Amino acid sequence: MQLFRTRPRATVIGAVALTAALTGAYVGTTASVSSVAAAADLGAYLVITEPGNTQAAKDAVAKDGVVAYSYDKIGVIVARSADSGFAAKIKAVDGVQQVGKSRTAATAGLRGVAPKPKPPKPMLEQPQSITGASAETVEWDMKAIHADQAWAKTTGSADVVTGILDTGIDDTHEDLSANFDASKSVSCAGGVPNTTPGIWRPDSSEHGTHVAGTVAAAKNGKGVIGVAPGTKVAAVKVSEGTGSFFYAENVVCGFVWAADHKFKVTNNSYYVDPWLYLCSDDPDQKAIAEAVRRAAEYAHDGGVVNVAAAGNASTDLAAATRSDSSSPNDSTATSRPNLPKSCLSVPTELPDVVTVSSTTSTGAKSSFSNFGLNVVDVAAPGSNIKSTLPGNQYGSLSGTSMASPHVAGVVALLASTHPGASPDELVKLLYTQATDWSCSKGGGSTCTGPDANNGYFGEGLTDALKAVS
Repeated sequence: MQLFRTRPRATVIGAVALTAALTGAYVGTTASVSSVAAAADLGAYLVITEPGNTQAAKDAVAKDGVVAYSYDKIGVIVARSADSGFAAKIKAVDGVQQVGKSRTAATAGLRGVAPKPKPPKPMLEQPQSITGASAETVEWDMKAIHADQAWAKTTGSADVVTGILDTGIDDTHEDLSANFDASKSVSCAGGVPNTTPGIWRPDSSEHGTHVAGTVAAAKNGKGVIGVAPGTKVAAVKVSEGTGSFFYAENVVCGFVWAADHKFKVTNNSYYVDPWLYLCSDDPDQKAIAEAVRRAAEYAHDGGVVNVAAAGNASTDLAAATRSDSSSPNDSTATSRPNLPKSCLSVPTELPDVVTVSSTTSTGAKSSFSNFGLNVVDVAAPGSNIKSTLPGNQYGSLSGTSMASPHVAGVVALLASTHPGASPDELVKLLYTQATDWSCSKGGGSTCTGPDANNGYFGEGLTDALKAVS
């Protein structure tokens, strides 16, 4: 096993310590946003400033638009404007570092107008073999990571909460209700936290409910059992609409919420829309990446381990170039061949994020799973995973979205066993306890690196039993 490693952090110009509580305030209202856009399309913007120095920018935004929400401590303002020259005006304001549009469909989600329908995203899989309630079974994936043996020692602590940043959770499900924390659940649609009871439930997607079950479905004699069935989950709904768009302002809200509500873990089985890869030579994409990076760093520095899916395009994320023909996915996609490695999948390739690849029941890399030496950190089962679906249903899904919550569950067990450990200490334990998984087990010829750390499996297959031992 290789010792703890992490991708280096980028430097934030003029950054201040991100340890204080969030001081953002909701300035706009639905009525004021609508009135601004009464005669024109409304654009969604991210305004990036020096952390803690946002007032001049907010004043400028208010002249030509609306401050929907301001995350002052990380210097990220969520703004709306119908002015086509808005970005140029705000960029000229003293203290503003970047301005960018967070979406290309101007009215998507801002005035009740949904973006145009799109095909299923690579991260959002369709369920198979949907069934109703049944007697509790221990599925193959739990045996593969020795979770069934871990439960004999402990099922985890109810003080440990994993935030499921996803499409929402059906908290009425028989296998989730006992382990669901409504007091820490929220919808972040539009970048504005909303705690109206039940608003965190899914619009149509089963994705978040399935992920939640893998982390913490109760050990109650029904259905399935999660990796850490004695811990809690909270819904942090960061998607919008039936198309399940994960825009940057929503994700920023989710990470900040996780830190401020003392989550130990977040699971992130998505990429930030509308761009599969974010490139710094585009001002919009650059602002999106910086806003989410700051928010994820804020969560990490606030005590949270952020776990993310590697993606489902069977792409080598360590290669010199990558291609994208699906972005922007909320309007008209264009072909972007041979993008440099510096164009990042977010949050998958952010610093201080644990990136998870997917394995099959035989231990091979799942055919769909992204990979990459020193990009993938650890592996977990992700093919044909049975878990909870809305309406007291169960079904099987495949994807790195299904692998990531196995690792989030193991981190929840680690946090239960080591309640005073920092995120870095928990991640070090996660890596050193993982079972070395050689390239020869991967089933492909594109794997590079030694048993202790390779492109298919990173530090190895995650192990729940070692986490509680």
